[in-house]
Amino acid sequence: MRTAAVIPAYNEAKRVADVIKAVKPQVDEVIVVDDGSRDGTADVARDAGASVLSHAENCGAGAATMTGIEAARQRGFDVVITIDADGQHDPTDIPRLIDAIRGGADLAIANRFGQKNVIPLIRRAFNAVGNLLTFVATGIFLADSQCGFKAFGPTALKEVNLKMSGFEFCTEIIREAARFRWKIVAIPTKVIYSEYTLAKGQSFANGVRTAAKILLRSFLR
Repeated sequence: MRTAAVIPAYNEAKRVADVIKAVKPQVDEVIVVDDGSRDGTADVARDAGASVLSHAENCGAGAATMTGIEAARQRGFDVVITIDADGQHDPTDIPRLIDAIRGGADLAIANRFGQKNVIPLIRRAFNAVGNLLTFVATGIFLADSQCGFKAFGPTALKEVNLKMSGFEFCTEIIREAARFRWKIVAIPTKVIYSEYTLAKGQSFANGVRTAAKILLRSFLR
């Protein structure tokens, strides 16, 4: 199976090159979607060996992820890995996600809570709320529904069509899984939190807005 990694990136010029270099040995191509960055992220990613797509303005993590998925689809890839640009995920876990797809899963999702990772209490709380909202919206409960580290197998790659542009896209992916009856497998993975990755997470106000969007879309669809 031909595999591509999709890395949505917004103002990640200081970190994206290291992520790309660690991801490249694990996949056939790295696609970085520069989501309207103002710090040279696109140039850094290109110099690091990634294929780069650019949004003229910041559209959101969901929109950037879908742009990358659509590009991989058009280029004929069989499996797409999505991974964050800030370095919190360990690219050496990618083969485990791919193995889950080879084993019959349509969607493999990293589970940051499945290993002895040091995860701050506030992150655990936000994740618990996200899991609950995802369950209400989709009927599927996952231990780490909001993780951006995922693998889409051939069926999921063909059928996924994200409409939500912000962080709520993680729940939308699970809703797509419910709608198309994908087989989901959760894979325990490592996570590396830093002061930077903690600071760039959602605020409480953004979390409330995300929750409202998730619930509204779940009732309108």
